[in-house]
Amino acid sequence: MTQPPLPSAVAPSRTTHPALVTLALAMGAFAIGTTEFAAMSLVPFFARDLGLSEPEAGHAISAYALGVVVGAPVIAVLAAKLERRTLLIGLMALFAIGNGLSSLASSYPLLLLCRFVSGLPHGAYFGIAALVAASMVPANKRAQSVAMVMSGLTVATIIGVPVANWLGQTLGWRAGFAVVAGLAVTTMALVALYAPRQPADAEASPLRELGALRRPQVLLTLLTGAVGFGGLFCVYTYVASTMIEVTGVSERWVPAVLAVFGVGMTVGNLFWAWSADRAQNRAAIGALLVSAASLAAFSLLAGNVWTLAAVVLVIGFGGGLGTILQTRLMDVAGDAQALAAAAHHSAFNLANALGPWLGGLAISAGYGLTSTGWIGAGLALAGLAIFLVTISLHRAETPELVAA
Repeated sequence: MTQPPLPSAVAPSRTTHPALVTLALAMGAFAIGTTEFAAMSLVPFFARDLGLSEPEAGHAISAYALGVVVGAPVIAVLAAKLERRTLLIGLMALFAIGNGLSSLASSYPLLLLCRFVSGLPHGAYFGIAALVAASMVPANKRAQSVAMVMSGLTVATIIGVPVANWLGQTLGWRAGFAVVAGLAVTTMALVALYAPRQPADAEASPLRELGALRRPQVLLTLLTGAVGFGGLFCVYTYVASTMIEVTGVSERWVPAVLAVFGVGMTVGNLFWAWSADRAQNRAAIGALLVSAASLAAFSLLAGNVWTLAAVVLVIGFGGGLGTILQTRLMDVAGDAQALAAAAHHSAFNLANALGPWLGGLAISAGYGLTSTGWIGAGLALAGLAIFLVTISLHRAETPELVAA
């Protein structure tokens, strides 16, 4: 399929090295991934400190996700005319403030507010970072360039989350958020040093960005992510409980298996990006099929820690779908690139809400913890069905496209 050039793409200056730009952008992804996933493991600590039950404390996770869902499209629309490097620095500044204040929050309502603020720049940062990364390489390398930025998030699940959890246990939960604020400040410095200046399109405007939401291909691609990714979160949310109550292993195994998930996601992110640069649609279909099969296998193989770990590795591998969809949005968004790219992360967080909610309903109905695998597989297949409709409509609208 012929890839259109990105609007507002600016060739890097002679002093800009793409690898250094990628490193700077990936550092921000690492900070975001650390706070997003580590916050879940810090819930018991701030629940105890603030005198809350764990379900109550868990609302802090929802507050962050709500910030992502709200902030991604709003910031992308309002900041349509801002220069990209300046915008990235500003987003990381807001992220640093939100996490810094989270570490100082003296009451639960204040913590909820700070987590909401922390989530606001999440989607817009990833969206703009993806556009910058893609603009610096040839069209047939875009997905891999975006994947390198996203690898910061996946590596965070291997390194950042365990370290933040360890800090929470040894120095208190506030230290985990403080470290993330420090990572955000480091990102600001790296972006200021290495990211190229990319002025916004002279014709960019909030109204033009909102035009992305009138494009069926944008909406259907977002829906694919919101539904298809829900399966991964459905299982991931209940992995620890499944290991303890079904597999029957000690809690000390949980961090190791979660790290295995991170390894799978890191490898899958790079593999599926490489595949997408060659055949984007086939890569998305393949990732969704791998997800559906591995999520179903989770229900069958959860009784043994070794088979469970192997399945969790493959589930993480299927998570590389995100980079494929991010790149596809660049192709179908036309001149409304910023909103489409940022909205991808709103869809991702809707999946983060949908999957665990459906899994929780199944567990509450008495189907057991392993039922999350079947629910997850169903969501992955539903995402696949949506995507097949999406590409079918796209080919009908643009018959000159070659199947990919």
